[in-house]
Parts: sequence; C-alpha cells; structure tokens
Amino acid sequence: MTDYRHISLNVVDDICVIRLLDSRIVDDISILELGNELFTLVEEGGHTKLLLNFSSVEFLSSAALGKLIMLYKKITIRKGALKLCCITPDIRELFTIMNLDRIFDIREEEADALAAF
Repeated sequence: MTDYRHISLNVVDDICVIRLLDSRIVDDISILELGNELFTLVEEGGHTKLLLNFSSVEFLSSAALGKLIMLYKKITIRKGALKLCCITPDIRELFTIMNLDRIFDIREEEADALAAF
C-alpha cells in the first residue's frame, strides 16, 4: 500500500473514505502533493467513489479548491461520485460564496455522506 503524506484512507465497501490530515492547506508544495495523492487514487487506484472528510481542515486556499475541482472532473469522467463532509462553517461559506456548493455534494457527517452513495 502506498504511503500518503497528506491523507489517510479507508475503503468502506467500494467507497474510498479520505481524511485530509493537514489543518491548513495553503502552501503550493502541499497543495501539489495533496492533488497528486488524490489524483493517484482515481487514475492509478481506480477508485471512482470518493468521500473527503475535512474534519481536520481549518483553512483552505483557493488553489486547493482548484485541485478539488480537478478531482471532481477526473471522477465525473469515470462516471464516479465525489462527496465532501465535516467541513467547518468558515470553509463551507467559502464553498457557498464561490458557488461550489452547487458542484460538490457536501454533507454534515461522514455517516450521512456514506449513506448518500
């Protein structure tokens, strides 16, 4: 199994549950590495159902949002699904302001997101 620096993962049925480990996703190197880790799960790992748990994330830059949009596109092309959960109110407001809450399926709790697949 691959070692990841920015995520931990657990597969529940055919859903890849990913916990983001960084509390602040802001610097370019970390964002690039995080993106590569997530893209690898889809492109090489063949995962098409991903649940991103943001419970540890306190701050997210717009560049990180760009990586999430790219991930969404990669999964959509493969006819998969991406859901997000456990997002702080401040980050949720950022998603709303940028109209990303219309793109991403955001759930309050991990269990709710899992059930939504």
